[in-house]
Amino acid sequence: MSADVAEILKQEATSAGLTSHLAPFAQGVNLRERLARNPVLMAPMAGVSDGAYRLLARAGGAALAYSEMVSVAGIHFGGEKTWELVYPLVPEPDIAVQVFGSKPEQFREATAQITERLGSKLALIDINMACPVPKVVKKGEGSALLDSPKQAAELVRACLSETNVPVTVKIRRGRLQGEEQAPEFARAMEAAGAAAITVHGRFASQLYRGTADWGCVSRVVDAVSIPVIGSGDLMSAQDVACALTETGVSAVMVARGTYGNPWIFSQSTTLLEGKAIPQPTLFQRLSAFKLHVRLLDAAHIHIARARSLSAWYFRGMPHAAYWRGRSVRCESASDFIHLADELFFCVTHEINPEHEKYAGR
Repeated sequence: MSADVAEILKQEATSAGLTSHLAPFAQGVNLRERLARNPVLMAPMAGVSDGAYRLLARAGGAALAYSEMVSVAGIHFGGEKTWELVYPLVPEPDIAVQVFGSKPEQFREATAQITERLGSKLALIDINMACPVPKVVKKGEGSALLDSPKQAAELVRACLSETNVPVTVKIRRGRLQGEEQAPEFARAMEAAGAAAITVHGRFASQLYRGTADWGCVSRVVDAVSIPVIGSGDLMSAQDVACALTETGVSAVMVARGTYGNPWIFSQSTTLLEGKAIPQPTLFQRLSAFKLHVRLLDAAHIHIARARSLSAWYFRGMPHAAYWRGRSVRCESASDFIHLADELFFCVTHEINPEHEKYAGR
């Protein structure tokens, strides 16, 4: 299976405007120096950041890609499903693993096991103290930890006691709208030994509504001496370049801006170099979609995830709603690939697929 993944990437990345030569996370004296070499990271996203998604991001130029949120309790109770979220695919040079929970002893246990099992492929461990989802918060996990800085500091120290990789923390602006906690909380995490702080500029109570406040991110930069990674509403290379040049952050973490757009990473670094950024062609966009589908299939990741991918990759294309509707009925990798080929044919031949005379349905 793993060899198939590597071979698929090698054969198809170039036609998608991507690379099959995946660079490992940069080396350096400290994390700030490593981030400076390429400051654009792929965020952990629940239900999105699987191995195939991370591979596309790294092929698109991401300095590092994160796992989905991993429950330390799930590792404690021996769930193999939990470990599926942790293990990188063979072509991945390394991975950042994001963990969540509330019990220091479970963090120690999980960190020790992750460090042992992943070895040199583990780039860093990130503790989620930002998730606003009620089922997480009600257990005292995720953003609930913003109200318990002493407990949060214990979790950082628990991880540090069991690994030699950097331990970082992701937080939000605060729990409740109007009550900013991030700068003071970040200072407490720095004192506990965190190597960097990622700040999402929304309050937990906002969920993903409204807009991220990058002024808060800058205030955290001023509050600590460790690197700060900014997050929130980075939807284009222009957004990324603006955040990196105007807020003082050492790096940024891109989430929704990666949807159907693995090129955002290389575009961002190209823009930061003062160069013009080419947009992917129709052929490259559909090639990237087909590559993504084939990677899902080869890695035995549920092919239903391709339905979300089709909505993202097909966005803005002629008759996009029609093609999204067709994708819902796809049941296999070959179904999705045939659909992409049909879309390409219709667009390049200026055929309206919704016309009653169209026979390709």
